[in-house]
Amino acid sequence: MANQDWFDKDFYKILGVAKGVSDAELKKVYRKLARQFHPDSNPGDAKAEAKFKEISEAYSVLSDAEQRKEYDAVRAMGGGARFTGGAGPNAGFPGGFPGGAGGGFEDVFSNLFGGGRGGNPFGGSFGPQPGADLNMTTTLNFIDGVRGTSIKVNIGGKETSVNIPAGVSDGQKIKLRGKGQASPNGGPAGDLIISCTVKPHPVFTRDGDNIRVIVPVTFSEAVLGATILVPTLGGEPVKLKVAAGTPNGRVLRVKGRGVETAKHTGDLLATVEIAVPSHVNDKAKKALEQFESELPDEDPRADILLRAGLL
Repeated sequence: MANQDWFDKDFYKILGVAKGVSDAELKKVYRKLARQFHPDSNPGDAKAEAKFKEISEAYSVLSDAEQRKEYDAVRAMGGGARFTGGAGPNAGFPGGFPGGAGGGFEDVFSNLFGGGRGGNPFGGSFGPQPGADLNMTTTLNFIDGVRGTSIKVNIGGKETSVNIPAGVSDGQKIKLRGKGQASPNGGPAGDLIISCTVKPHPVFTRDGDNIRVIVPVTFSEAVLGATILVPTLGGEPVKLKVAAGTPNGRVLRVKGRGVETAKHTGDLLATVEIAVPSHVNDKAKKALEQFESELPDEDPRADILLRAGLL
């Protein structure tokens, strides 16, 4: 909310950006500065902590379209002057404000911030105040992060349900507008900001909107080809064809079995991993030796040795 500090603080200068900076560039600059001065990265450094608070305050104003508009208007009218009070209505302002005593300056602030005529624009309130933002953390199972879920939260002693959208990743923050504290005087409610921790899955991992899984196959299956069963997240396994001569590490794709959001649906990516037996009996050894003797006389490492300049 607008206050006297806005006349004294140049938020654009604090963040090192031009007045016409885009939202995307503003976010990029803020994230870089936040990482640099975050207290976790500078334990015990009071100056870094103060700087972090300063850039956070600047970003919170400039990243909000309405607050940024108010801030720009206040700075344009105030010129950086500090309100010092005094006997006259224009005391503390170099050269006075347009309109003289009881004149245009009060009208401008009334129009800008919703105050009534005759009120004190410097009394700490410019009309209805928004409610405070609320911050909370939640821990989700892997499948809930992928598919979305509903959680119960307590706001002001009242339990309510909030929806977590599909595709939430570990460490992501979700802003739910209007779900924070109620305004004390008829303004809009604040926002609820939820920091999400997503538990790892024993089988699956996230890769953007895709889900990855490592699928073991036997040496014979890789050489001769096979049809194998591959697990899917929260659903029935699917059959995949492993072509004859499939190398270790080849990725097989199952369309549409990844993360499903409003804008995009990812795939399931199954990476083939050839399972090498730790023990083989004599009969199996002889069979492998016979198999080896029937293969072409080629060194599989010749190419890499050649490219390394060793041949």
